[in-house]
Formats: sequence, structure tokens, C-alpha cells
Amino acid sequence: MAIEEPSFKVITKSGTFELRQYAPMLVAETMVDGDMDDAGTTGFRRIADYIFGNNQVQTGASSAKIAMTAPVTMEPQSQKIAMTAPVALMPAETMGGSKQWRVHFVMPSQYSMSTIPKPKNPDVKLREIPGKLFAVSSFTGFNTQTRVQAKTDELNAWIGQKNLKVLSQAQLARYDPPWTLPMFRRNEVMIEVEDSKEQGK
Repeated sequence: MAIEEPSFKVITKSGTFELRQYAPMLVAETMVDGDMDDAGTTGFRRIADYIFGNNQVQTGASSAKIAMTAPVTMEPQSQKIAMTAPVALMPAETMGGSKQWRVHFVMPSQYSMSTIPKPKNPDVKLREIPGKLFAVSSFTGFNTQTRVQAKTDELNAWIGQKNLKVLSQAQLARYDPPWTLPMFRRNEVMIEVEDSKEQGK
């Protein structure tokens, strides 16, 4: 059974690195305190509860199941980041040091903010995200804190080579359930960047 993923266009590719232009998307997200592993588990369960039926259809009192999508994305939160505008960070802050995380699922493209069922849990929020440009590093295997940080550092170095400006924290995107064999797991580190004349090089 195919699982829907966010829509994007690859602008340039170099080995495991890509520059991608993502289309606008609708996400269900939650803020979770704790280390990376605990926050990932808690956030996943909270949003899975929403899509599996802890919601209210906008046209009535019933609930609805929402199709699972991939990936599950985690972004460390910092009080240094303003919520109203992107803040340039170079390099993106560490993935392991955060004690608060935003965990989100991208909602199926059939939904809009006016048609998607509303979460009953006040800790789950719906948000529209405009189209964005991301630098992405793909890797297989375990996504331990140390490995994710190493991939973040490598991606930051590639971003620097491309003369791109960092606009966000690094995000960890996980595409597979935890029982997937490490060699078959698909993981990505993603960092939003500003458009640049250098992106095609």
C-alpha cells in the first residue's frame, strides 16, 4: 500500500545531498518535552491518536480516520527562534541538545484547513506551511542522536559550499516504522535555506 509523501521538485543533487523545492502543505503537529528518542515516541503516539480517530469531522459529530503519511518529522525548538519570521542560523543548532521538539505529520493532500477533521486533543494543532526550499541529506540505518548530528554537520558543510543561507533548525524526517531493518530505513536531515543564484551549481 503506497503511503503519500510531501510533494517536491529536486533543484539539484550531489551524492546524498539534494536541494528541494517543497509545495505548500498542511501538517498536524505537537510540541513535546524530552530528549530526541522520548519526544519522538510521545509525539508519534499523540498525532497517531488524532489521525486514527480522536478527532471531529467539521460537518458533524462523528470522527474520521485519516490516512497515514510519511515522513514523521522532528524539529528541535529554541527560544532564540522567533515564531513570526525565519531567523538565520549558521550552522543550524545541534539536534541532540534540545529538550523541546516539534513533531509533525504532513496531512494527505486531499485535505485543506477547512475540510480536515479537527483534533480533540488540545496538544495537537493543525498548521498550513507555505512552499519552502530545503537542503536535504538522506541516509539509511539507525537515527541515533550522534549519527543525526553528524549528518546535520555534513549537510551544513554542503550548504556552505553552495553559498546558501540557513533559515531554520535542522529537522529529522523518518520514513519507516521502528521494526524496519536498519539497512532498509530511510532517514533525512532537512534544513530550510534561502533561494540563491548558486543553487544550480
